[in-house]
Amino acid sequence: MSDPETIATYDARATAYAEHFSNTAPDADLQAFIDALPDGGDVLDLGCGPAHSAAMMQRAGLCVTAWDASAEMVALARRLHGIEAEQKTFDALEYQKTFDGVWANFSLLHAPRQDFRRHLKAIHAALKNGGLLHLGLKTGTGSKRDTLGRLYTFFTPTELTDHLHSTGFTPIASRQGREVGLAGTEDPFIILRATR
Repeated sequence: MSDPETIATYDARATAYAEHFSNTAPDADLQAFIDALPDGGDVLDLGCGPAHSAAMMQRAGLCVTAWDASAEMVALARRLHGIEAEQKTFDALEYQKTFDGVWANFSLLHAPRQDFRRHLKAIHAALKNGGLLHLGLKTGTGSKRDTLGRLYTFFTPTELTDHLHSTGFTPIASRQGREVGLAGTEDPFIILRATR
């Protein structure tokens, strides 16, 4: 994520975001991700926000690297959970076969459409053979800003499956639903898991 208005929105609303998504125990998606990884496995939380998920993965015994483009989210991650998150964008992802899993939960939806496949390729390269990607995105078509000013890129489930296949992933699970986000709207989403 490199859109200045989106990052500024997260900086300004970091505390509200942390309170809105304040799970203290893994939900079914996070638990499935944790259970599928080796004990002590290496994970990248790509777009970690206040690091609620990173903290739960760390408590489960995983070695977590956490990134977010928002300075305020990084500060919250450190203050709330003691997670040494780093302020980095998706473009900084240059690892090779380093991680057992990448948790990209509603973060890549802020990437411009033209950069999406490039980011998937970088994630693929960063995963070890057999590594697992969790991908959460809002579904739809086109791109637009929400009422808070955040830029979203929407994909259909078929488009996402095609993008995963074309970047070397094998999709293994998906589910769809609706959820009320920080902006107060109820939006459709998809959760995908795929292996390298």
